[in-house]
Amino acid sequence: MKVYISVDIEGVAGITHWDEADKKHSDYPEFREQMTREAVAAVEGAEAAGATEILVKDAHSSGRNLITSKLPGGIRLVRAWAGHPLCMVQELDESFDAVLMVGYHSAAGSEANSLAHTLSLDAAEIRLNGIRASEFLIHALASSMLGVPTVFVSGDRGLMEEIEKINPAIIRCGVKEGRGQSTISMTPEAACRAIREGTARALRGNLKQCLLAVPEHAVLEITYNDPNLAYRHSWYPGAKHVGHRTIRFETAHYFDVLRMLNYVT
Repeated sequence: MKVYISVDIEGVAGITHWDEADKKHSDYPEFREQMTREAVAAVEGAEAAGATEILVKDAHSSGRNLITSKLPGGIRLVRAWAGHPLCMVQELDESFDAVLMVGYHSAAGSEANSLAHTLSLDAAEIRLNGIRASEFLIHALASSMLGVPTVFVSGDRGLMEEIEKINPAIIRCGVKEGRGQSTISMTPEAACRAIREGTARALRGNLKQCLLAVPEHAVLEITYNDPNLAYRHSWYPGAKHVGHRTIRFETAHYFDVLRMLNYVT
């Protein structure tokens, strides 16, 4: 079994403030370490379920966060960014059996996580066919486009509620929840244990039922915090400025959505 693990930081246990996600800040090392612990827990769960090949993507900010010396020896690791539209699932292809997402978080516009955003802090909200789009939704559709199901996600409780509505077959692990600028969280040890158990259970289940229906017609709407960005990005081919800091893009091919997001977020 070949497994892909995408790891972010804003949904790991305990993280609460942007300083803790910023490589330049003194608060960062503690949560870089927790991001690494949770990635290792997912690897261990995957191996317990029979995974024979595992590719891990460091998918936060610079893509250079996971402490490489603490990762298991049997995996391969993708660091930094090639600029490919698959973005947080870069190097994923049809040969994989499943995707796991660790440390993911609620979408831009959500109040469920003080660190909620989608792809960058430029977007106040991104909607796909009228649904607020999280990084989970964008990349789970990308994996489904390739025929690879996303079977497990850990992160904040708000994201877990979103996933339950989209496809309840996906195993979910809510390690924390937001209250304004505060969080209520599992301890690091408890979160790692839950992730290890959850990934193993997910990979032993019916993987294909976790596939999402990829839209045959996609309407992407991006509302920016800065009106100047809305004007600038409205010049992307096929995009239209529809007012209120928002641009709209329509396509019959989901890959076009991924390609556009690569340029305008």
